Order: sequence, then structure tokens, then C-alpha cells
Amino acid sequence: MSKVATMMAVRGWMQAAGLSLGMVVVPASQAAERAIDKQVVVDATLDQVWDAWTTREGIVSFFAPDARIEPHVGGAFQIYMDPGAPAGSKGADEMRFLALQPKKMISFDWNAPPQLAEVRAQRTFVIVRFEPVTEHTTRVFLHHTGWGDGGEWDKAYTYFDKAWGGVLTNLAKRFDKGPQDWSEWLRQLDAWRAQAAKAAAQKQP
Repeated sequence: MSKVATMMAVRGWMQAAGLSLGMVVVPASQAAERAIDKQVVVDATLDQVWDAWTTREGIVSFFAPDARIEPHVGGAFQIYMDPGAPAGSKGADEMRFLALQPKKMISFDWNAPPQLAEVRAQRTFVIVRFEPVTEHTTRVFLHHTGWGDGGEWDKAYTYFDKAWGGVLTNLAKRFDKGPQDWSEWLRQLDAWRAQAAKAAAQKQP
């Protein structure tokens, strides 16, 4: 078979297989990894924003009422949205830092809210990057990936697509107006727990 005939045969085979020279057809489901991407410019120095994400005091100032933060690889990145809840139900109870590049990037694993038990038992991954804009302003990029498809995965994705926007908004507010006051949030949680306990007691014979 001549070289030209061989090339024509190869081209015909590739076309029959759905391929073309120099290009492989990738299924749409694999073409792009689903992810949440958010960013905000904060009126604070790079050092201040870094401390906000890598210290307990910083996290409490904008993210959650309590936290356990150990800024090293494998260290705790535990965010307690409900500090009074039982262990395992406080929020991101068992999360940990995966990587840290000082003043540039952190990454950590993440879970879903307790009401999404199937997905909560699994993990997704978050990367936060820091970029100085000026001497006194800093851009924060957040990238959340590792999602499954359908069912509770879609619910968790929708939840965090909104929640991360709120977190970054609170980060900006922290430097515009001061640290977050969690007293009303905690009061509402305590009231809800008291109401739930009362309802449970009334159901008992």
C-alpha cells in the first residue's frame, strides 16, 4: 500500500471512530470540571487577609462563631457554624489544610451541611488564593471543586454557590465595618435547640 493510500485509510478509520487528525473527541461530561469560583477585593493588606484565613481569631472575625485552626499541612481547618451542636454536627468539624503557600494560597478539604448526609460523608476541595492589588487592598480568589452529579451533590453545589458568596462578602465587611458579631446568630441557635427539645419532650408518653 502506498503512503498516500495508507494516510487515506488512517483518516477514514479515525473519522469512523469519531476522531480527526490532531483532535480527540471528549464527552461533554468530561470536557469541564464543575466548580464554584468566587472573588472579592478586600480593603486590607495582604498580611491582614492572610491572617483572617489562617488564625482562629481571623476566622471568627468573618466566617463562623468558633473554629480550630492549625495552619500547617494536615492541620485542622475546622469551622464551627454551630459551636453548641454535638461533635460532628458543628459545621466543617473534621476538615484539614491540604497545602499552604505563605501569603499566596491555602487549600483544604470540605464537607456538606448536616442535612445532606450522603454528601457530608464525602469530601470536596477548596483553594483560596491571595493577590495584592495595592499596598492596602487584596484580591481573594476561591475555587471549590470535586463535585459529583445529581441528587444531594446538586443540592450541595447550589448551597455553596450561594454560601461562598456570603463568606467573601462578610470578609469584605469585616475590614469595612469591623469583626462580625455572632451574638444574635448564637441566640437564635440556642432558641431553636430549646424549641426542638421541648417538642421532643411533648411527644414522649
